Amino acid sequence: MLRPDFKGRKALVMGLGLHGGGLETARFLIRADADVTCTDLRDENHLKQSIEALRGLDIRFVLGEHRLKDFDEADIIVKNPAVPSDSPWIAGRDNIETDISLFLKSTDAPILAVTGTKGKSTVVTALHNIVKKHHPGARLGGNITVSPLSFLEQLKPNDPVVLELSSWQLADLRGLGILRPKVACITNLMCDHQDRYENFEDYEADKLVLLENLGTGDFAVFPNGADGRKWAGNCKAEPVLVADGESAAEGQPTGYRTARLGEDGRGWLDIDGKVECILPETLRVPGKVFRQNMLFASVMARLWGCDAAAIRQAQEEFVGVSYRMEMFLEAGGIQFYDDTAATTPDAAAAAVRAMNRPVVLIAGGTDKELDFAPFESIASVPKFVVLLEGSATNAIRTILENGNAELSGPYKSMENAVEAAVSHAEPGDAVLLSPGAASFGMFRHEFERGDVFKDACRRVALF
Repeated sequence: MLRPDFKGRKALVMGLGLHGGGLETARFLIRADADVTCTDLRDENHLKQSIEALRGLDIRFVLGEHRLKDFDEADIIVKNPAVPSDSPWIAGRDNIETDISLFLKSTDAPILAVTGTKGKSTVVTALHNIVKKHHPGARLGGNITVSPLSFLEQLKPNDPVVLELSSWQLADLRGLGILRPKVACITNLMCDHQDRYENFEDYEADKLVLLENLGTGDFAVFPNGADGRKWAGNCKAEPVLVADGESAAEGQPTGYRTARLGEDGRGWLDIDGKVECILPETLRVPGKVFRQNMLFASVMARLWGCDAAAIRQAQEEFVGVSYRMEMFLEAGGIQFYDDTAATTPDAAAAAVRAMNRPVVLIAGGTDKELDFAPFESIASVPKFVVLLEGSATNAIRTILENGNAELSGPYKSMENAVEAAVSHAEPGDAVLLSPGAASFGMFRHEFERGDVFKDACRRVALF
């Protein structure tokens, strides 16, 4: 293990956060004998849970503000991925790290890495589920809300690490030369985070940092479409193009290894001069988008060296990922699905189309300066739509009303929204939270939104 020396050095953790990255960074630096200060613009009340988790450690907290002297005196500043690199507190400094960069500088573990606008959490979770059967020491971390610093010390030589990486996390790694996955994957590229980026090209450029250090002997997995073929043509690793049914019908590209979904839903990969079935016909979560994500995971696992039969068995058993098309409750003949991670209109539209039963949709939230046109394509699909309060909701409502959708809201509480949804659902229906917008305003983050939704459903449907 190649750990940098932090003994006695002043370390500033910028952005303690709520998802564990700041916590694990602070713990890592304490274990490395650094002198640690945590600073966050949010106050103690907002960060109560994170502060409690660090109780007993020799850490100074500066909350509700940042102080310039803390930044000037720090030998190392570890920022939260949500902090942009042009923040006036860190712009121009050459001592900036993240939990991901600290991890990559501290290990030589083989990395399997995934990014993309949507689907990456499902892909990495399914991939880890497969790989750990082949290699029990395999670990999962990154944007999936598990900092890899939390398991750094437990890694043994050659234990593979599956990383989900967001565009922000990748941007922080640009030019450092420390990220070189053995197998990399970009699931897709859709319009997202345009409140953070000046244009779509800048967003794509951050995603492509994933490919920056790939070389001979590595693999890069892309969707078989215009974007994927472009990336494949500029990639130094061996590319593999993964087709869904529609792109497969357009014909297989020459010169590249390919994978595809068959008409029966099974997935196939060209490998070692033959075509292997690596995805079974029967999966536990409905929808074409989920099946496509499972094919990405299967392809990555097979390229890593897992057996095709073992991959199929693992995929048959996989139950999906929390907060992403998660069927968590069935009551009175109604199924309840939590898809709170669908924070873009494209993701919400895909979730509605994936349902194999009549659906009552709960949507709406905070605007990320996205185009809500994808709601046009599904306006007539739900039997009823319930809207949550938020800056994006008026635009969503207008599109749905123009499509003659029946709807109510916006509601200021999830409890009232769930009550309205259940009142319009019948046995055989599904109640689906797939907001198509961010959660800020009503909730701290999308995972809190999902948890509140689940609790409300259980109260309303079971009592």
